[in-house]
Amino acid sequence: MTYQECIQACLECMEECNMCYDACLREDNVKMMADCIRLDRECADICAFAAKAMQSNSPFAGKICGLCAEICQACGDECAKHEHDHCQRCAEVCYKCAKVCREMAS
Repeated sequence: MTYQECIQACLECMEECNMCYDACLREDNVKMMADCIRLDRECADICAFAAKAMQSNSPFAGKICGLCAEICQACGDECAKHEHDHCQRCAEVCYKCAKVCREMAS
């Protein structure tokens, strides 16, 4: 596992979470999507931060990737509960990123 692969997974996840966040805000029942929206934001932020940590070769990159994996997993679990295409797609990308980040953290 190289930093580059993990950075790529994080950036893809960040992008997908940002798109899901935006799409969730346009759903009819926004209140029902609140947890999804909150986790999309948090996940996008940690993915961006993890990518930055790896790019700058931070001594904390492993720990940050571990936390990133945890948040990606939680976001994926929440998105998976919703039938919307954007949520299902986001869950898939989150799970992939969580797996890659777990490997990077170990």
